[in-house]
Amino acid sequence: MIKSMTGYGRAREMLDKRDITVEIRSVNNRYLDCTVKLPRMYAFAEDAVRQRVQKAISRGKVDVYFTIDATAADVAKVSVNRDLAVGYAAALRELAQICGIEAHTTAEQVSRFPDVLSVTKAEEDLDSVGDDLCRVLDEALASYNVMRGAEGEKLAADISGRLDTIESLTSKVEERSPQTVAEYRQKLTARMEEVLQSTSIDPQRILMEAAIYADKIAVDEETVRLRSHLSQLRGMLTADEPMGRKMDFLIQEVNRESNTIGSKCNDVSIAQVVVNLKAEVEKIREQVQNVE
Repeated sequence: MIKSMTGYGRAREMLDKRDITVEIRSVNNRYLDCTVKLPRMYAFAEDAVRQRVQKAISRGKVDVYFTIDATAADVAKVSVNRDLAVGYAAALRELAQICGIEAHTTAEQVSRFPDVLSVTKAEEDLDSVGDDLCRVLDEALASYNVMRGAEGEKLAADISGRLDTIESLTSKVEERSPQTVAEYRQKLTARMEEVLQSTSIDPQRILMEAAIYADKIAVDEETVRLRSHLSQLRGMLTADEPMGRKMDFLIQEVNRESNTIGSKCNDVSIAQVVVNLKAEVEKIREQVQNVE
């Protein structure tokens, strides 16, 4: 079943003491335009995230937002600068000797000097962190695809109904077209009788003119192609792969056939049918712009 390009998905998980939330939003776009927003310290995972999105989505302007609370996962490591600590302690003893006082140097005193103690964050396994982010992303994508699928079903139902209408209008054109030839033949006969009056009319001449007119306004080829396009569109509505671009192309072809029928048929009733037909084609075209 076709999917809509518009959708929203959200997932949240607590993994390795990190509270990870992923939100996905998308709107229509001719191609895939993916924006990933990660906290700066997790920017290393952007490529992996983008690859996951590209596998799941083929078209649309997609925004992926990550919110990560890693407070509980922060592990601090305290380190001693041994050389600097020894240097400070020796300097204090030397100072006491110079001043002629007794040195009472303690570890606490030495620790107060700059850079003796340093606090750093423990190194993380980036691969493991990236896997956790992608795991929550996959859950968000699943939720996102459920919504897109539901929207796609509504689009398919609407498009299918309009295809039914177009087929019905096409049948009217096919029924009316032969009648216009017969009416033209009658009008032509009446006109020639009026002009020639008592002079006899050549039936072969009438038949030839009617045949030329029939060939000129014949729309059999157009209606056959039109029905073929409609059949293909119906098949695309149930396809499991993205069909938006193909459907857009076929709708252009349907519109082209409709224009040709309208230009060929010199008949008021057919012209009205073609107007209604083109209106339905335009509505389908608008809906197809939402299909992935």
